[in-house]
Amino acid sequence: MSSQTLIFEKVGQIGVVTLNRPEANNAINMELAGAMADLCSEINQDQEIRVVIITGAGETFSAGTDWGSHSEEIALWSVATPVDKLNCPVIAAINGDALGQGLELALACDLRIAAETARLGLPEIASGLIPRDGGTQRLPRLIGRARALEMILLGESISAAEARQLGLVNKVIPPPELSSTVDEVAQRIASSAPLALRYSKEAIMKGSELTLEQGLRLESDLYAILQTTRDRTEGITSFLEKRPPEFKGT
Repeated sequence: MSSQTLIFEKVGQIGVVTLNRPEANNAINMELAGAMADLCSEINQDQEIRVVIITGAGETFSAGTDWGSHSEEIALWSVATPVDKLNCPVIAAINGDALGQGLELALACDLRIAAETARLGLPEIASGLIPRDGGTQRLPRLIGRARALEMILLGESISAAEARQLGLVNKVIPPPELSSTVDEVAQRIASSAPLALRYSKEAIMKGSELTLEQGLRLESDLYAILQTTRDRTEGITSFLEKRPPEFKGT
């Protein structure tokens, strides 16, 4: 799938989503948000895709919301929610600045790998607004309440290095090496059993909203389900036969 605002490429078991509005620093408008929602629904139906990469065309990941049109409907545009609902792991390849709704999109991803030159921030307060695509909820869950309050209340952008120290991004990479590094991480993830990937994500994401006792029960239940899969048998067999496993997602 591709549209004027969004490009999707399937490379083996990896789906690559590119925000394609470089002339507007990949600012998010209604068309892009709608395309993202449709695409995420399609990806969840594609059993071949084991990991998704999201990045931006040009030198910016996303400068945030496009305020130029349909301002009365902007509160309805979400790119973070559809991405958050993807079953497979999602990597944000932050190739440049991720600001406002652009950062909120990255927060909805499972891993964030940033170029050294990227800046990250939620500057909405300077316009008399607050983050509204999950920023006030996902950011404190990721870096803690005090740090999230500092970023949001001051509205200042931070460097990729600072974001790494806060735990906001997983890796910081020189720009020329970003694509190859993300590809390597994606390939490593894609080589794992797809059901185990999905259940690991489910256990962590859903478990974070449960009590410890409930989370442990969820983990145990998902582990028990995996014991009945063909991929589990293949994992044991391939280990005994000293060969790479051939996981099928069943």
